[in-house]
Amino acid sequence: MSSDLLQTLLTNVWVAFLVVLLFGGSIFVHELGHFLAARKRGAHVERFSIGFGPPIFSWRGKDGVEYRVSWFPLGGYVLLPQLADLGPIEGESQSDVSKLPPVSYATKMIVFAAGAAFNVLFAFLLACIVWIIGQPAATGFTSTTIAEISPTIKDASGKDVVSPAVKAGLKSGDIIIKVDGDEVATFADIVEHLALSSGWNKQGERQTVFTIKRGKETLEVPILPILSGDENVRKVGFSTVAKLLVGRVTPGSAAEKAGLRPDDLITAINGTATLTYPQLAEALKSGQGTPVQITVLRANAAQTLVLDATTKGMDVGLALKSGVTYVHPTPLDQITDCVVKTFRTLWALINPRSDIGLSHLSGPIGIIDNFVAVSRAGLPLALWFTILVNVNLAVFNLLPIPVLDGGQMLFATIGRLRGRPLPGNFIMTAQSTFLVLLFSMVLYVSFFDVRRIVRDVKDQRAAEAAAAPAQPAPPPAK
Repeated sequence: MSSDLLQTLLTNVWVAFLVVLLFGGSIFVHELGHFLAARKRGAHVERFSIGFGPPIFSWRGKDGVEYRVSWFPLGGYVLLPQLADLGPIEGESQSDVSKLPPVSYATKMIVFAAGAAFNVLFAFLLACIVWIIGQPAATGFTSTTIAEISPTIKDASGKDVVSPAVKAGLKSGDIIIKVDGDEVATFADIVEHLALSSGWNKQGERQTVFTIKRGKETLEVPILPILSGDENVRKVGFSTVAKLLVGRVTPGSAAEKAGLRPDDLITAINGTATLTYPQLAEALKSGQGTPVQITVLRANAAQTLVLDATTKGMDVGLALKSGVTYVHPTPLDQITDCVVKTFRTLWALINPRSDIGLSHLSGPIGIIDNFVAVSRAGLPLALWFTILVNVNLAVFNLLPIPVLDGGQMLFATIGRLRGRPLPGNFIMTAQSTFLVLLFSMVLYVSFFDVRRIVRDVKDQRAAEAAAAPAQPAPPPAK
């Protein structure tokens, strides 16, 4: 077995392990919360299942509880016949509920809320790890300073149009501090706020307001974004400043002879500020055939080096780092950020003035695919995504929708207020109706998940084909 094949195999095993551990662990932790709370409050627990449907395998513990792993890994459940009748989802209870003692309103609320509470607790513990080891962020996404304005961008039909950034008069060097009144700290924040924006002007055009610093001035700049990209979200067309760090210098190359060293920060080419990867590539390309002056920042001191690229087309022997920096947000900041993201997305989803719909969400297929992607990128990013997923699960499950924990809490609260439980037929009808709607939504979202995955695979193969060296033509037949 070659070393490359072995490395690929080990990587795939590690990714699979992380997906099972983090995705499966998120479901397990939620159900563990219900289970432990129910046992603590004296409620009867009949079954603890990871997944829905028929069991792959199961066993009965000494405590009388059936433990199982089921075929459909869309979640899990704890069968609590005294608290809720969810037969269509969890299977019929074998217990005679009439012989079991009734449970109090407080017990119901504690048990139903415990799943979300455990998700948040799990997220907090993971956030403590991220706080210590650091959260990776591309340096191009940690800045809100505009580096380059795109003259055109493609609209939803694929046609090149003048970019909204040009029309709005944005300039290189502008620092974006707010989007629609909300403070932003990174380029990722700007992209997120822009995509979830729901602003429109009086002329019926999409509008987003950027608050920028230009020199000593603070300006409010209305921008008319357009829908663009594969997902048809609001875009305006600009890039932010990135750190152009030297990663590797080839021995004997022009870069080494010029004196470039790893971790040098490239700031200018021939006296012109160079702020993005495309700008650097274009500057080096246009300078080939002549000596190039490269200004770098080394140990906080600026130096200008001369790169001898007089041989046109030569490889200068310079490779940049990936441009990843590590930040260490506190656990509370991480949880708060995820909660804000979740509610902002929910609001955009129900806001008719927003451009976000169900097709932009990720279902179980999309979440697992994202888990695979972030796990390949490294443990820190996988942990960050798991934190986000757990906060999403906590918030989603507490929504007052029948079949969810929040819906059960709503039914219990209404029964408490009216002095008697809601009619069983009403509860069953409501749960059956919302069960059909919920699974219909999952199927709908999963269709777009599959479409995104197929599109990404095609794009990746096209990129690999474009990067592959051309094969020499076969010799003519004799």
